Amino acid sequence: MLPGHLGFEEADGGGVLVLRDGRPQSHVDPDDPTRLVFPYVQHLAAVLDLVPGVAAPERLGVTHVGGAGMTLARWVQATRPGSPQIVLEPDAALTEAVRARLPLPAGHRIRVRPQDGATGVAGLKDTSADAVVVDAFDDGEVPADLLTAAFAGDCLRVVGDGGVLAMNVSDAPGLPTARATASAWGEGGWRGPVAMVTTREVARGKQPGNVVLVARRGDGPTDIAWVETLRRWATTAALPTEVLIAR
Repeated sequence: MLPGHLGFEEADGGGVLVLRDGRPQSHVDPDDPTRLVFPYVQHLAAVLDLVPGVAAPERLGVTHVGGAGMTLARWVQATRPGSPQIVLEPDAALTEAVRARLPLPAGHRIRVRPQDGATGVAGLKDTSADAVVVDAFDDGEVPADLLTAAFAGDCLRVVGDGGVLAMNVSDAPGLPTARATASAWGEGGWRGPVAMVTTREVARGKQPGNVVLVARRGDGPTDIAWVETLRRWATTAALPTEVLIAR
């Protein structure tokens, strides 16, 4: 029997929605893990494909802060088999339920640790990941300690040169949370540009929604070649997408 705060629901068009406290946390298609339904997950996948400079199917070391259905970790395994991945998910009951209903693929190297993001990242070795991806919510909001300069600095320590920090935030028109978080990343030592990837409706302030923040270690303020690469990708994205620079 599932704990009261967890649930699963068959999704229109196939796949399964993972619910926590009644909110959709993930969409997982066990028959096709490369099928990404949520736009922000498509944006995160594009970041992992284009920004670190490691072409698929070469392996990519990814630490995921926030697990839920582990959609992105499954996608990495499908597109880059054998990639070493760590998932930090403090809700052990959620992880147990997901793994029972939606088992991880054979041959994976996904390790799930029952830790919150700040604690888990603090325990990682220096330059141990190619990318840190933050997609963690508590009661609909990113935990406050993940929006700080201190956390950004810890992520900077964990990724190697050219490594990437990407974070999904839920934002209001004008993107105040994304812009404030980008400033915190600068205080945490990220010297280069911070990009914001989102749907056109959100970018233009017509509605609230998800924004993916992206930065790359080792860049200076004028190193925007990877931003232009993302912008070229955005012109062919499934949904109208824009890539802005937060700072």
